[in-house]
Amino acid sequence: MSDEADRWSVLEVLQWTAGAFKSAGIDSPRLTAEVLLGHALSCSRLDLYLNYDRPLTPAERAGYRELIRRRLDRCPTAYLTGRREFWKIELAVGPGVLVPRPETEGLVEAALGHLAAGDRVGPLLLDLGTGSGAVALALAAEIPTARVTALDLSIEALGWARRSAAGLGLTGRVDLVAGDLFAPLAPGVRFDVITANPPYVSEGEWAGLAPEIRRYEPRRALVAGPTGLEIISRLAAEAPPFLAPGGAVLCEIGAGQAEAARELFGEYFGRVSALADLRDVPRVVKAEAPLVKGEPGG
Repeated sequence: MSDEADRWSVLEVLQWTAGAFKSAGIDSPRLTAEVLLGHALSCSRLDLYLNYDRPLTPAERAGYRELIRRRLDRCPTAYLTGRREFWKIELAVGPGVLVPRPETEGLVEAALGHLAAGDRVGPLLLDLGTGSGAVALALAAEIPTARVTALDLSIEALGWARRSAAGLGLTGRVDLVAGDLFAPLAPGVRFDVITANPPYVSEGEWAGLAPEIRRYEPRRALVAGPTGLEIISRLAAEAPPFLAPGGAVLCEIGAGQAEAARELFGEYFGRVSALADLRDVPRVVKAEAPLVKGEPGG
């Protein structure tokens, strides 16, 4: 795509870019081309097709060409646009924060299902490893009466979460706190639902991840340690004192971790189950009813 061309229409630019992305092995090449061109032109994907024969100006071509260059260098699309849709909200994202994944919406769905079954009013919710704030903000948007606390070790990630909270009008509804798991919480506080999307990639798996992940996204938000279960193990052990009666811990896990994660939570909880995603892959472990002394495992 050269500025020497007499005319490049929206459709021609999309076709050229989709071909370049496909040749480079970029996932969803056509969709990615549309998202980036819409961002470059400050319009929706629908607008692109309503104006498919409109020629791009040299300045527009130059701006889009830079986005193409960076995407071919494997910079995540969400980092290039500065936003990511999740559940029913749009989040601000960029360097230093994990890009929210569609499978993490399972945590929101599971939390809403558990709360609906218990008919709780004004629930207290805790989101650990909140990152961009995806789960915490989605739940706050869905449940206006909820009080949500969201924790993360990364100050940089919390900065993105605060930006999203402000954009969604949820700044006063979600308390964003820096800290390691439950450490910043006051003794005695108990939550109706605890959600967590902890690091669960093993050190051995890291090298096999896509270059978009390895080269750009924060390693600390993904890699737990040699087995990938290190943070999940800590979460299972530390969660019981912070769970209200009838509450639940909901933890996202990696593919193939369901059995091990159920065993880890089973040491501290009386009821543990695994919830599958749309591809029928166990993706969320649900733990209820913490064990007490005198009970098996307690």
